[in-house]
Amino acid sequence: MSDTPALDAHVRLDTHPRHPSAVVATLTGTDRHIPHAHLSVRGFDHVDERTLVMARIDHEEPYWAERAAHDLTSLNITVAVTPGLREAIDDDWTWANYPYPWCNRQEIRQVSDEAQKIYDDIRHGRLVIHAHAHDPHTIVAVGSYRDGSSVTLHGENHLRTVEQTFETAAEALADFHDQHGEAVRPGPAPSTDVELQAEQARSPLHSPGLTEPEPAEQHPETVPAYAADPADHDTVLDAFVTGHRDWEKWRTWSDDTTHLVHEDQTLRAELVHEAGPRETAWTFAAYETPVSDRMWHLTLTGTTPDPLLQTLLISLSHGDAFDTALGSPVTERTVSSATRPLTDAGWNHTVDGRWIRWENAQGDAGVQFDAFAAQHPSTSATWTLWAGPSIDRPTWAVHASPYTPAPLLATLTENLAHGTGTRTRTKPTAPRAPARPRTTPPGLPQPTTHHSANRTLQRAKP
Repeated sequence: MSDTPALDAHVRLDTHPRHPSAVVATLTGTDRHIPHAHLSVRGFDHVDERTLVMARIDHEEPYWAERAAHDLTSLNITVAVTPGLREAIDDDWTWANYPYPWCNRQEIRQVSDEAQKIYDDIRHGRLVIHAHAHDPHTIVAVGSYRDGSSVTLHGENHLRTVEQTFETAAEALADFHDQHGEAVRPGPAPSTDVELQAEQARSPLHSPGLTEPEPAEQHPETVPAYAADPADHDTVLDAFVTGHRDWEKWRTWSDDTTHLVHEDQTLRAELVHEAGPRETAWTFAAYETPVSDRMWHLTLTGTTPDPLLQTLLISLSHGDAFDTALGSPVTERTVSSATRPLTDAGWNHTVDGRWIRWENAQGDAGVQFDAFAAQHPSTSATWTLWAGPSIDRPTWAVHASPYTPAPLLATLTENLAHGTGTRTRTKPTAPRAPARPRTTPPGLPQPTTHHSANRTLQRAKP
C-alpha cells in the first residue's frame, strides 16, 4: 500500500450546462490548489478558484477529462464523475465524411489534438497570426511563434494543421503572398462558430455579486432557410397529422419513438423524440407496395431547420407525385434535375473525385452527391444536404439514399437556395453593477510547447 497520505482535495467532473461537449471541474477541500494546478496543464481553463472548464474545438473533452481523472486519482485526489459525463465518455461517436479516411479513431484524435495545440497557442498569444486567406474551401493563415519560428496554417477547428515552417516571419509572409495573392487579408480570420462556443463556455458559470438580469429579449429575424431555428419536431408532427387525415401516427411501447404512416402504407416516417442535435431524428421511407422492400429513404438530424422539415412534409403529403420515380437509377439527368435550383442560384460547383458539391458563397451550406455511393447503395448516403461550419461537423444534415426521387430533392434544394425562415436572436439585458468591487484571481500559467499536426498525418497514412 502507498504511504502517501490522501489529500484534502475533491474534484467533481460534470458536463457543461451551456456547451454540448465541454466539461466542468468543481474543486473542494483545503488542498484544492493542487488539482487546480494539475488540471490547468491538462487542458482546463481557470474560471475561479473552485471551478475550471475544458472547452475544446474538437469535441473530445470527455475523453481528455477521463485521462485527467485517472492522473488525479493516482495522486490520491478524490475524483467523482457524474453519470451524465460518464455517458458522454462511453459514447463511441465518429466523424462523418472525415477527410483523412486512412486514419483510425485514435489517429483522428491525435490529429485533432494537434489542431487544439495550435488553437491554444493562438488564443494564449504564443502564436501571432499576421494574415489569412480563403483557399478556396477553408481558411489558410500565416503567423509567428514567440520563439521566433514562423508557420503557414491550413484548415479550421479540428482540421487546422501546420503546412510549412520558416525561420523568419519575412520568409513566411513572402511565401504566403506568393501562394494566395490578392486573397490575403491582414490579421487572423474571424472566429469560427466552434471557437466562439468554446470561448463562451469558458466564461463564468455564475456571476456572484451581480443581481439577476432581466428576462432576455427575443428578436426574431428573417434568415435563409438553412440558418433558421431548428424545428419543434413534436409540434410539427402533431400539426401535420391534424391537417392530413390520410396519415396516421402511433407511439411505440417505449414512448421514445412515433411512427407516421400514409393510408396506402407505402410512405412511412419515424421520429425519435430525444435524438441529439447531430443524431438522426426523422427517417422517411418509401415502398413500392406495403409488403415490398424499401425503395428509398431519407434522414434528418435533430437540429434540421423548421423550413426544410415543413417543405419535406408538404411534399410527401402528395406522395403519389413521386410514384414514377421509385426505383429509378441515378443518372446525370437525375443529378442535374435535383440540383438545378442551386445552379440557378449561382452556388459554387466543384468536383473532388467521387464527390460533387454545391456550396453557397459563404461556404456555410451545401449539397454533396457521392457518385460512388450512387453505384453502391449499401456503402453510405448518396446525397447530403447540410449547413454549419463544415460538412464534416455540420449544424444539421439531411442524408438521402440513391433512389430518392429527383423532384423531392429538387424541392429541398429549392428551399435551401431560395427559402427563408426565422431565427430568434436573444438579446440579454445587462445586469446592474455590483454593490462592491469584485476581483478575479489570475489564471494559472499554461504549457508553452507547440506541435505540428502534419507529423500525425504523415505517420498515420499508410
